[in-house]
Amino acid sequence: MAETVHLAFGRTGLDVTLPAGFDYRVLEAKSAAALANADSEIARSLDAPIGCPPLAEMAKGRASAAISVCDITRPAPNRVVLPHVLHRLEAAGIPRDRIVILIATGLHRPATPAEIREIVGEDVAARYRVENHDARDFAAHRSLGSTRAGTPIHIDERFVSAELRITLGFIEPHLMAGFSGGRKLVVPGLAAQETIKVIHSPKFMREPMAVEGSIESNPLHRELVEIAGAAGHQFMVDVALARDRGIAAVFAGDPVAAHRRGVEFVSGALLETLDEPADAVITTGAGYPLDLTYYQTIKGITAASHVVRQGGRILLVGACEEGTGSPEFTRMLTEFRDPESFLRSIDQGPVAVDQWQHEKLALVMRKARVLFCVPGLAEAVRNALWGPAFERVSEAVEATLEGLRPGARVAVIPEGPYVLARV
Repeated sequence: MAETVHLAFGRTGLDVTLPAGFDYRVLEAKSAAALANADSEIARSLDAPIGCPPLAEMAKGRASAAISVCDITRPAPNRVVLPHVLHRLEAAGIPRDRIVILIATGLHRPATPAEIREIVGEDVAARYRVENHDARDFAAHRSLGSTRAGTPIHIDERFVSAELRITLGFIEPHLMAGFSGGRKLVVPGLAAQETIKVIHSPKFMREPMAVEGSIESNPLHRELVEIAGAAGHQFMVDVALARDRGIAAVFAGDPVAAHRRGVEFVSGALLETLDEPADAVITTGAGYPLDLTYYQTIKGITAASHVVRQGGRILLVGACEEGTGSPEFTRMLTEFRDPESFLRSIDQGPVAVDQWQHEKLALVMRKARVLFCVPGLAEAVRNALWGPAFERVSEAVEATLEGLRPGARVAVIPEGPYVLARV
């Protein structure tokens, strides 16, 4: 008997009918329930943080503050958290005109004025300095030496020069760094491209433990922590999100200790397991805002790669309303006709902007055949992808399941990168 599942897709989602005859397992994005009173928990966490003094106490005697927040591609609840943080900073004596809120774009495009209002809220956008980070403006960064592994450290001068340096984010699985949040709001969020390219180079991308769900054994995570420490990261406020993207938990305080506590919480809430690998996996870019571009949508593929069998199939579904992504990413997409030629090309030579997303996809394609349903891409671009691409999800599902034996195991991940899945 056929069944229907709802896939996260764009702003509204898609209902998809799955053909009968297969053994389906839907891997839902687990989470804790949303807090009944998020404001009170945010206030409590700021006043009794993990591993450091209260935020108001840390702000006393400081002349300035910088706050790094997620850009439009991340559903962080900045509008809820920011007012609590700002109130404590001003009450402690930091003048409003000496507080800067930085949109941690990394190498993403800058936020538009309308997006800034969406990110921080109308009131904050009108009353505070809210500015985009620009990774390509090298002169706007301070050089802080190199890590023990040799990564050059260049961080936004506005953050480094502030007397109190804070980040606001949320914790979810991340395809390279293990989990998002904490140190990622400093690097790559506020780093120059000269730093970003190195931490996204094959040196780290080919590390077996540089995958989602991996922290303690992840060399990229350790590199990010070292860089954020060099930049003087002093206080973080991260949240865990509920299914409705309300706040399920708050982790504030010392950037290392509080982030570790948050990772423990999220790991326990999200993990899904399969007894055996799946013959095919249907996954998504998790809908708006994560699937705005093909670059972001690819993040849905790595969770699927952990539960598909060698030689299996993966269908990746994303709206891609803004197209492919950066010009550099688009150029590589059309320049290399298959994953192996791309991987050979980046083994030597300088790192190009956004090559790492192609690299992660190419490595997955060594294990599984990948199909795409990305209707926001122009037909010419769809034809350049490294696998069959479809405009309608029904056709994509049919092609993905075609030829599989009766009763074949099919995993469905409606909110791709929000699921931490293992066999």
